[in-house]
Amino acid sequence: MLLVINLNNTNTLFGLYKDGWLIHHWRIKTDHERMPDEYGFLLMGLFDQANFKPEEITGICLASVVPPLTKIFTRMAERYFGRFPLVVNNEINTGLQILINNPETVGADRIANVVAACKLYGGPACIVDLGTATTFDAMSKQGEYLGGAIVPGITISADALFNRTAKLPRVELAAPPNVIGTNTIYAIQSGLIYGYVSLIEGMVSRFREELGQDMKVIATGGLVGTFSEQTNIIDHIDPWLTLEGLRIIWELNQ
Repeated sequence: MLLVINLNNTNTLFGLYKDGWLIHHWRIKTDHERMPDEYGFLLMGLFDQANFKPEEITGICLASVVPPLTKIFTRMAERYFGRFPLVVNNEINTGLQILINNPETVGADRIANVVAACKLYGGPACIVDLGTATTFDAMSKQGEYLGGAIVPGITISADALFNRTAKLPRVELAAPPNVIGTNTIYAIQSGLIYGYVSLIEGMVSRFREELGQDMKVIATGGLVGTFSEQTNIIDHIDPWLTLEGLRIIWELNQ
C-alpha cells in the first residue's frame, strides 16, 4: 500500500492507496510542536483503529508546505515505516511543465493539485483550493502549469476580524438566511461566506478571460463544502484531488 501525506499549516491529510484506489484517509490538526515519535504514535493509533499494519506500507509520498515539519515527518516515516518518503518538489518527475518564475517556490500541494487535474479532467482549468489559504492555479490546454493567485483563507479572515475588533464576535462559518444580515452575527456570516463566494467567482471569471471560455473549474480543500452549495461556477468538486496528485507523482517516480 502507498501512504500519501499532505502536510499543511492547519491540517495534515493522510491517504492510503491500494492498487491505485484510495481505501482510507484521515485528517488531523497540524501541530508544529510535535516530535517524530508523537506523530508516529498518533499514526500508529489510526492504523490500528482501521486494522492496517505499518509493514503493509510499501511507499510514502509527502507534500509539505511547512518546512520545519518536513524533517519531522521524514524521520517519522523512516522510524515507524522503514521507508524514506518521496518529497514532492519541482526537481522530481511530476510530468508537469511548470512555466513560472522560480518554480522551486511553488507549494508542493499546488503541484499535486495541477498534476491530478491534468490527469483526471484535462485543461484548460482553474483549480481552486479552499484551505488555510485560498489558492487559484491555472493549467493550460496542454497541461502546463501557468501560475495562479493566493489570498488569505476564510478562517484567517474570520480570526483577524474577531481579534482586531472590540465588539464583533466569533461566528460559525455558515451561510445566513439572507445576504442582508438582520443582526451582527448574520452580517458577519454574510460578509465572510458571500464575500468569499464573490471573491471566488470574480477570480474564476478573470482566469477565464485569460484561459478561454472552455476553462474547467475544479474545487478542492478542507473548506470546499462551505462554498460548493453557494455557487454554480464549480464544474468538479474533488476533496481528494491533492492525494490523487501525490499518488500519480509517486507512480511517475518508480
